[in-house]
Amino acid sequence: MKFPMDRLLVAASRQSAAIAVTPRRMRRSPETPLRRGSWSQLAIRESSILPLTTPGIRFVAFALMLTFLPTLFAQVDSSGRLARNPIIHADVPDMAMIRVGDIYYMSSTTMHLSPGLPIMKSKDLVNWQLIGYAYDTLADNDALTLQNGRSAYGAGSWASSLRHHNGTFYVTTFSSTSGRTHVYRTKDVEKGPWTENSFRPSLHDHTLFFDDDGRVFMLYGGGNLRLAELTVDLTGLKAGGFNQVVVTNASAVAGPNVGLNAEGSQLLKRNGKYYLFNITWPRGGMRTVILHRADKITGPYEGRVGLQDKGVAQGGLIDTPTGDWYAYLFRDYGAVGRIPYLVPVKWENGWPVLGVDGKVPDTLNLSANKSLIPGIVASDEFERRAGEPALPLVWQWNHNPDNKLWSLTQRPGFLRLTTGRVDTDFLKARNSLTQRTFGPECSGTTAVDMTHMKDGDFAGLALLQKQYGLVGVKLDGGTNSIVMVSAKTGTPVEVQSVPLTGKTVSLKAECDFKDRADTTRFFYSLDGKSWTPIGSELKMTYTLPHFMGYRFALFNYATKTAGGFADFDYFRVSARMTGAN
Repeated sequence: MKFPMDRLLVAASRQSAAIAVTPRRMRRSPETPLRRGSWSQLAIRESSILPLTTPGIRFVAFALMLTFLPTLFAQVDSSGRLARNPIIHADVPDMAMIRVGDIYYMSSTTMHLSPGLPIMKSKDLVNWQLIGYAYDTLADNDALTLQNGRSAYGAGSWASSLRHHNGTFYVTTFSSTSGRTHVYRTKDVEKGPWTENSFRPSLHDHTLFFDDDGRVFMLYGGGNLRLAELTVDLTGLKAGGFNQVVVTNASAVAGPNVGLNAEGSQLLKRNGKYYLFNITWPRGGMRTVILHRADKITGPYEGRVGLQDKGVAQGGLIDTPTGDWYAYLFRDYGAVGRIPYLVPVKWENGWPVLGVDGKVPDTLNLSANKSLIPGIVASDEFERRAGEPALPLVWQWNHNPDNKLWSLTQRPGFLRLTTGRVDTDFLKARNSLTQRTFGPECSGTTAVDMTHMKDGDFAGLALLQKQYGLVGVKLDGGTNSIVMVSAKTGTPVEVQSVPLTGKTVSLKAECDFKDRADTTRFFYSLDGKSWTPIGSELKMTYTLPHFMGYRFALFNYATKTAGGFADFDYFRVSARMTGAN
C-alpha cells in the first residue's frame, strides 16, 4: 500500500505539534494510539494546509515523520487482520485458560508479588486486559514480608489452574512458601470477591478437573504424574478417594535423553477422552510439549511428543465459539521473561496436532495485536478521583506491602513512600512498587521529590531482578547525589554519582529486548526534557533465584534512620526508547 508523502509529513507534524502543546499533567503515554480511521481521516485535507514546498519546512517535517512514523504505521498494522506471535511480549508465564461463552479468561504466575494470581480477560485470544487478582496477599510470614533476612524471591505462588463449574470460577495454586495448596473461588470473576481455602500438602504444578460424574481431581507432580481425588467442596484430599500415579515417567515419550521431568500439567476432556499436556526438556534440546490421552481419567495413558519448536511449550488447549482450536503456550525469552504464544491446532485420529507443519507460526488468523498499554502495563499520574482504586491493577508490590507506609492521599497527585526501617540493599527493602517491562523495547520515567528524605535515604527507579540496576537520589552526610547502581556481578556497585543541588529530579530507564539484546540504560533530567545518561549499560539476565522477567520498580529505603519519605510525581511507560532526546 502506498501513502502520499505529503500526507505522511502532515500527519507526523500534526502529531508532533499536539504532543508539544499538551500540558504535562494532561499528557498520556507517548504510546496512546491515534484515533482509528483511514489515512484520509488521519491526514489533514490538502486544501486546508499550506503546500510543503519550502526546503527547510520539508526537512523539518521529514525529520518529524521519521520520529513518529513507527506510531503511524503501528496504527495501520493494528487495523489489519492478522495477529502476531508472541501474543504478549511480556512476562506472563504458566498460563491457564478457559472460555465462558465468547469471553476468554486467563490466570498466570507472579510468585513473590502482591496482589497475586492475576486474572485477565480477552474477546479475541490476542488482546488481554487485567481484571483482578485472586488474592491480596498469599500468606503472612517472614519470607513474604521480607522480615528477619528471609524472602520469597522465586517462590510465593506458582502455576495455577483456572476453571468455571456450575456458575462458579475457581483458580487454584500451590506454594512452597506456605506449604499448602490454595483454592480461590468467586461467582463474579471481574468484581469478586474471591474466597479462599487451603490444605496440605502443596500439590506441585497441579491441574484442577471437575469430571462429568461429579468427582473432583487434581493431577500433579513431576516425572511420575499422580491423580488425587478431592472432596466435592475442594477443602482437601478425599479420605479413601483415588490417589495413585497414573503416568509413570511421563517424559519417556520424548526419548531417553531427558533432563527435566515432565511437569506443568493441564488436563482437558474432549469427545469422551482425557488429554494431558506437559512440558519436558531433553538434554541438549529445547522445551518440548508432550501429550498423553486416555479413555478414563485414571488411565491407562498413551503418549507422544506434541510440539518441539523454538522452545515454545507448557500450557494447554482452548477452543473458539466457531470451533477452531489453539494451544496456549509460553517461551523463555531472556530478561523480559516468559512470553505467551498461540499455536493453531487441528485434530487427527483423536490427537491434537500442534503448529503449522510442526512449527510455531509468526502470524495467526486472529485479531491484530494492540498495544499492551493500558491493559497489561500503564502510565500513572497518581491522581485519583473519588471511588477510584488506590492503585490500578497494573501495579504489584515486591512481596507483601506495609500499607501504613505508602499513600496517594497525603499529597494528592503523588505516590508517597515512607521508610519504616533500616535496610542495607534494594532487594531487602519493602514497599517497592512494580510493573512489568515489555518488548521489543520499552521505557519508564518518573520524577522524585526528595525534600523530606532523611540522611541515608535512597529513592528512585529500578529494574528488579537478582542482577538489578537502578538510578536514584541519595542523601549522604548532607550531600545530595544522583546515583546509578549495578548488581550485575551479584553485589551492588555504585557505578556513577552526580551531585544534585535541587530537590527534584526526573529519572528514566530504557530496556532493549530486541533479538534478546537484554540491555538497559539509565538517565536523569533536571528539567524533565533534556536527559543525561548515567552509569553504564546493564546487561540484564534472567536468573532462576528470582524466576521472573525484569520489572520497573519505584523504591525508597533508609540506610540510617527510618521515617523519611519520597514523593513520586508520576510513572510513565512507553513502547519506545528515546535516549537523551
